Amino acid sequence: MGHTAVTTKSAVQQVRGLITLMRPRQWVKNAFVYAPLIFTSEFVHAASVWKATFAVLLFCIASSATYIINDIQDVEHDRRHAKKKFTRPLASGAVTVPAALVLLGFLYLALIAGWFVAPQVIMVIAAYMALNVAYTFVLKHQPVLDIFTIALGFVLRVYAGAKALDVPVSAWMFVTTLCLSLYLAAVKRRQELHQAGTEGRAVLQRYSVALVDRYAQIAAIGALLFYSMFVLAAKPQLVITIPLVLFGLFRYWYVVDQLDGGESPTDALLTDVQLLLTVVLWIAACMWALWPTTA
Repeated sequence: MGHTAVTTKSAVQQVRGLITLMRPRQWVKNAFVYAPLIFTSEFVHAASVWKATFAVLLFCIASSATYIINDIQDVEHDRRHAKKKFTRPLASGAVTVPAALVLLGFLYLALIAGWFVAPQVIMVIAAYMALNVAYTFVLKHQPVLDIFTIALGFVLRVYAGAKALDVPVSAWMFVTTLCLSLYLAAVKRRQELHQAGTEGRAVLQRYSVALVDRYAQIAAIGALLFYSMFVLAAKPQLVITIPLVLFGLFRYWYVVDQLDGGESPTDALLTDVQLLLTVVLWIAACMWALWPTTA
């Protein structure tokens, strides 16, 4: 009886470890896929909502697969890291590498199945996964390129959302997404440097806090500028959302500078009530402003 209880407990821990390995908290990033759904007013059509949601699901699977590859590649480094040796399932021993590879195989099978439903989305996801494999093995060690690689992942999410709905995406949206994600990536590097110095990852030895601060400031200004130009040129009814974007940028920088958050943008969003409420209000304001007169 005792042996059965131990076996059951071990199995539960293994399942929890596999779920953690997929990093479900990070799936929040895949909400960028919904951007074309909102800005084209397709959110009033159930079929479009389903297509966009399916694309989000596929991206969640793909991003989890990239996290697994990254963790397998970095397992020895993570075991020497003060924090990651406890929080990463492979480094802590909660999940074995063979078990991680089996899970990775199932995720790839799910993506292959997705090809038969949304081939255009899967093609974008294939580019995203190739980019992340390059990041895991090469690009994350290259200063500046590492930040741009992270940012391009968000641009590809927006592009996948457009492909899911078969709608065009404004160039303004692409450049705004790029600037916003560059801002988040630069802040992430800043906080890694600030909190753990250069021990967290090798590329940090080639950065300074002052440098990535300037990167973040340039990207934040670009995001606000291009978003405002997009609104004024293409969607003037969204002018009411510009103050929310401003507040969101200000609040996020406050969370970074005064509350020492920002190493994980997802954690910053999910733990700061004001920031989360700002995002919710921005989405609501966009939908209200863009709601078609005849849905």
